[in-house]
Amino acid sequence: MEILAFGVQADEQPLIERAFAGRAEVRCLDVFLNEDTAPIAAGHEIVSSSVNADLGASVLEILSAGGTRMVAQRSTGFNNIDLETAERLGLTVARVSSYSPYSVAEFAWALALAVDRRVVRASNRTRDFDFRLQGLMGRDLHGRTAGVLGTGRIGAAFARIAHGFGMRLLGWDVTENPACRELGMTYVSKDELLAESDLLTLHVPLMPGTRHLIDAAALKAMRDDAILVNTSRGGLVDTAALVGELRAGRFTGVGLDVYEAEAGLFFLDKSLTAVEDDTLARLVTFPNVLVTSHQAYYTEDAVGQIVDATVGNVLDYRAGRRSENVLVPRS
Repeated sequence: MEILAFGVQADEQPLIERAFAGRAEVRCLDVFLNEDTAPIAAGHEIVSSSVNADLGASVLEILSAGGTRMVAQRSTGFNNIDLETAERLGLTVARVSSYSPYSVAEFAWALALAVDRRVVRASNRTRDFDFRLQGLMGRDLHGRTAGVLGTGRIGAAFARIAHGFGMRLLGWDVTENPACRELGMTYVSKDELLAESDLLTLHVPLMPGTRHLIDAAALKAMRDDAILVNTSRGGLVDTAALVGELRAGRFTGVGLDVYEAEAGLFFLDKSLTAVEDDTLARLVTFPNVLVTSHQAYYTEDAVGQIVDATVGNVLDYRAGRRSENVLVPRS
């Protein structure tokens, strides 16, 4: 049985091939799974997809018609998968329920510090041998307030780092995390967290109830000099509204590793083509905005854990076992 893995990055391929060695044959493709590429999977019982794959109804129909019976997604998020259609077609769907929370939390901090201390601007200047300090003044984060929207494993890891910086901690979640409480975090309403946070970081999943969690009203409720960081899912932020606030001169800095319309852009080289997304094109022009291409998870540790979990999901499927990673069980 050959497993077909879509959307495999060059750095990721050796990890996948090594993990599957002696267990199953795997063929890695650098193209992403969507309606155009789904026919490639014909004859493959098991397909593995990446985080930006399109697994809507039409793609799942194509996979099912071609003989695919299992989709193993190499990510935690699954908002891109039509689970109802998968169940109707009898497709088993699994994801990676968890991996290193430190990869994302540490990268969120990298973005926060980079925009606070103007690191990208400074680096660009020194490449031109411009060593002036004008416009590079940042702020101490010690003693300021970090607001954590979503205090699960990643949010808690971010909070521990913030605690090490000597920051006051505010949290918002449907369930309070005792580990965050032990750090001195105070759980407050979303409105209070928005109003009081000097640094706001997002660590909640994207669901219908959290789409545009940070909308125009939420952005207006934030401090004018706040820092906003999103390493979770792009759809949590109303990007058009964010651009409007940035045009008004608000926010010390914004660090985004995700973008709500990133599918078809992120993970691809668009440097020689015109990007038709006007919102993204405008967003990256602001000097206080840093956009990266969904790389927060991309460490050897985290990707290794993701790959190992994906191998486990495939082996469980073949053995008829079910784990916490299964979103749609084998019929």
